[in-house]
Formats: sequence, C-alpha cells, structure tokens
Amino acid sequence: MTLKERIQEDVKTAMRARDARRLSALRLISAAIKQREVDERVTLDDAAVISVIDRMIKQRRDSIAQFAAAGRRDLVEAESFEAELLAAYLPARLTTEEISAIIVQAIAEVAAAGPGDMGKVMAVLRSKLAGRADMAAVSQLVKARLGGG
Repeated sequence: MTLKERIQEDVKTAMRARDARRLSALRLISAAIKQREVDERVTLDDAAVISVIDRMIKQRRDSIAQFAAAGRRDLVEAESFEAELLAAYLPARLTTEEISAIIVQAIAEVAAAGPGDMGKVMAVLRSKLAGRADMAAVSQLVKARLGGG
C-alpha cells in the first residue's frame, strides 16, 4: 500500500469513527497532495508525498512558534496536533551518527572539495534524507564538514 493510499484509508477510518479533528487534518494532507498532483500533472510517489508532508510539518512548526509568541495556546495546540499527525506518515528519523555517515558518503560521491560544492552535496542528500532528517540541521553539518563555518 502506498503512502497516499494509506492516507486515504485513514480518512475513511476517521469518517467512520466521526473523529472530526483527525478527519480535518487528514483532509488537509489529501488536499495538499492532490494540489501538487494537479499543479505538476503527475501522480506522486511515496518520496514526493513525503516531501509534501515534510513541507506541511515545517509550516506547522513556524505557525506554532508564531502562535506561542502571540500567546494563543488554542492555536498552538491545534497546530501541534496536526504536526504530530503528519509526522506519523514520515519514515523513522535518522540518528546523528547515521546522518553523518550519509553526509560523508555524499561528499565522496560528488567529490566535494570545499564550501563551493555545498549545493551539489545538498542535492544528493535531499533525496536520501527526505522526511528522515531536519534538512536545516543537515545543512549545518555539511557546512561544518566542508569548512564553511
């Protein structure tokens, strides 16, 4: 079963259970996937669905920070619920050691020599780490490895 199919099944389950909160969040995921499929005129595979979900989680984290700063506990809780629900569809997160090993492998793969090659390394890592690591943290690790700071 593909990730997209699993999400559709979870929508049906939430409908049957009359779980409005969960159903609403699942419909947001479905709508984002459908929107990308329509925009790009393709059927998304699991990797593309993971990137959509990853982007949605990032949006939720940004919203949580802004709502917390504004003192809106109700909205923080709603966004946190959605972020947790979205995270359940991502593959297991990698440890720092696993990420470091993949970074070393990617640097060797593109024969990166310095900070100027960071874009090449990140392009390789994006496909390998999508949904399995925080790409901002990965970027910092790559920059440190390549001597960029």
